[in-house]
Amino acid sequence: MRLATLSIDGKATLCARREDRYHPVPVLTPEAPQDMTRFLEGGAQVRSALEAALAAAPVAAGIDAGDAIYLPPVPSPGKIVCLGLNYRDHAEESGFSAPDYPALFLRTATSLVAHGADLVRPSVSEQLDYEVELAVIVGKTTYRVAAADALASVAGYSVFNDASVRDYQLRTSQWTIGKNFDGTGGFGPDVVTADEAPTGARGLRITARLNGQTVQSANTSNMIFDVANTIAIVSECMTLHPGDVILMGTPSGVGLARDPQLWMRPGDICECEIEAIGRLRNGIRQQ
Repeated sequence: MRLATLSIDGKATLCARREDRYHPVPVLTPEAPQDMTRFLEGGAQVRSALEAALAAAPVAAGIDAGDAIYLPPVPSPGKIVCLGLNYRDHAEESGFSAPDYPALFLRTATSLVAHGADLVRPSVSEQLDYEVELAVIVGKTTYRVAAADALASVAGYSVFNDASVRDYQLRTSQWTIGKNFDGTGGFGPDVVTADEAPTGARGLRITARLNGQTVQSANTSNMIFDVANTIAIVSECMTLHPGDVILMGTPSGVGLARDPQLWMRPGDICECEIEAIGRLRNGIRQQ
């Protein structure tokens, strides 16, 4: 199943996707939770009811995907936990050794931007870089889970552009400031439930394109720390809750490591795509 959060009549509305149309959950199953986080908390029972209602919905009902006004699929995650240097080739191009333990940092919800909206290049910097990443959406409360059991905590997957303001990121050994400018984290369009993706989202082509030119191309099997081990490591110190998001790092090809360096500029279009998960498209505008 594919789920999204759309703006309908100015209100954030959970929707289920069938082919190229979105069906509002309040119409399909009025008794179901009406936002992404609460829906994920509801577990298998509420999802089964929604799947049945979606299958019975008229083919022409709903909103055409081309007309949809997207919001981040999880509009206000409690936590956004990010991995840096999680592809060996990206660690090498960045001048780091491959880590023995994940390089972890946090993003805030104020940095999120929906599919189809513009990423914001801040007025204080020209060094806005792209980073295509797999987003893992947590589906149940998880604390100190073993890696062998960790995938049961995954509700689904999405696509993320962990756009980074590089000069601010590199001013300090802690990367938080460069990763949390308002409007720099592209997220969406959909959450693809875990049962519709390969186990642990392994073996998927992951690609970024800037103005139609491929700038990153890799496979999620190349991650140093896979989804299961990442959840086990993170949950060793913090409780993960439904709606929390884990970003699994980016492969090589980022603008910082190129010669000459390549930054996203106003008017550019950046597309981030993960096979079987989706394609995230964002323009760039100046603050």
